[in-house]
Amino acid sequence: MNRLFWTAAAVAALGTGMGAQAALAEQHLPFAPGEGAFNWDSFEGLKDLGVEGEEIRIFGPWMGPDKDLFDSVVSYFNAATGAKATYSGSDSFEQQIVIDTGAGSPPNVAIFPQPGLASDLAAKGHLTPLAEGTEDWVRENYAAGQSWVDLGTFAGPDGNEDLYGFFYKSDVKSLVWYVPENFEDAGYEVPETMEDLKALSDQIVADGGTPWCIGLGSGGATGWPATDWVEDLMLRTQSPDVYDKWVNHEIPFDDPAVVAAIEEFGAFARNEKYVDGGSGAVASTDFRDSPKGLFSSPPKCYMHRQASFIPAFFPEGTLVGEDADFFYFPAYAGKDLGKPVLGGGTVFGITEDSKGAQAFIKFLQSPIAHEVWMAQKGFLTPHKGVNTEVFGDPTLKKMNQILLEADTFRFDGSDLMPGAIGAGAFWTGMVDYAGGADAKAVATQIEETWKSVE
Repeated sequence: MNRLFWTAAAVAALGTGMGAQAALAEQHLPFAPGEGAFNWDSFEGLKDLGVEGEEIRIFGPWMGPDKDLFDSVVSYFNAATGAKATYSGSDSFEQQIVIDTGAGSPPNVAIFPQPGLASDLAAKGHLTPLAEGTEDWVRENYAAGQSWVDLGTFAGPDGNEDLYGFFYKSDVKSLVWYVPENFEDAGYEVPETMEDLKALSDQIVADGGTPWCIGLGSGGATGWPATDWVEDLMLRTQSPDVYDKWVNHEIPFDDPAVVAAIEEFGAFARNEKYVDGGSGAVASTDFRDSPKGLFSSPPKCYMHRQASFIPAFFPEGTLVGEDADFFYFPAYAGKDLGKPVLGGGTVFGITEDSKGAQAFIKFLQSPIAHEVWMAQKGFLTPHKGVNTEVFGDPTLKKMNQILLEADTFRFDGSDLMPGAIGAGAFWTGMVDYAGGADAKAVATQIEETWKSVE
């Protein structure tokens, strides 16, 4: 049994043993403590954090529905600890957090939509390293744990590296969308390896069909979908450390490993028989329109590689899991690189140290901090200790399993590169490449641009 809202007083009546201040303050709890398949032991364990009455200010980019959902998570921290944590969001977060930290008036905890800005603030001395033992906890409790440690480790003002960022709420990009009925009618099976995926693509062509719909159009951001392809293929052809060196410009953009990944993308996007409309249509097709070919009769294409958000552009009334579904963009069986996943995520950092700020990061390590959002909507987590049965959306549960099975997780590379590259030369270079330009020449042009902005 669930209740839409529970007050803290009602929770206290259930015998949760909260402090007096938390019992008197209204807390909106979407799920009654002690009921359902949530990890309530982790909720009970929060009572020993010793921060009753302490005010904790949290600032981030979430607004609207995401703010409401995160507020519901924060309410469990307050209910268990008696603390007074409050969250405020802004669509100008990136600019405001720089102003606030520079002026000496930061929140206790900041939520960064990507690690680049957090890294910048750590280098300026505006972030506090996370508590000792947090790195080991992440390594042991998150799937692909070392990846998350690496992503949250930044150089401080003295140049020494430390764990400054704790990741919470993730996104997955390594997905291929398809229509199960089309696969069933044609006798196709979901491929388990990249070798199988390419064999399936060839089989679809042999059967008179077109395997892929690909569109790079996105107004002023045209080209970004191709960067996701290249990043995913870098992770499937090179080790994670090579990917990191590429993103950090420790190898040139026209390194043979990068050129090879671009050409891997070309094996799909520049194959006239592989793409709906031919390779010439790739750059001119809007990414929002490109999946529509999955749903035509007969299908104009059988597969579409795109991140978890793309169902928003499926025909109205499409039910994910029935009318459309997805599978993991597979790795090569012959390259022994495990199961890499490309995605994104929000990273929490302490911008004004306090016992309450440290306690809130500790709270984010508890399964209940993840399960409360999981049971609602729009949340994925690499936390191996959560009960995935509480997912309110079976589609998200399936996506989360891909995240939990990952051997390596890497952040969207273009988002970590300088803006002139990741949101500029990389985009336009991929449009040129899709249009027929030489991969090496395109990569060299991007490299020259990168050198010019360093």
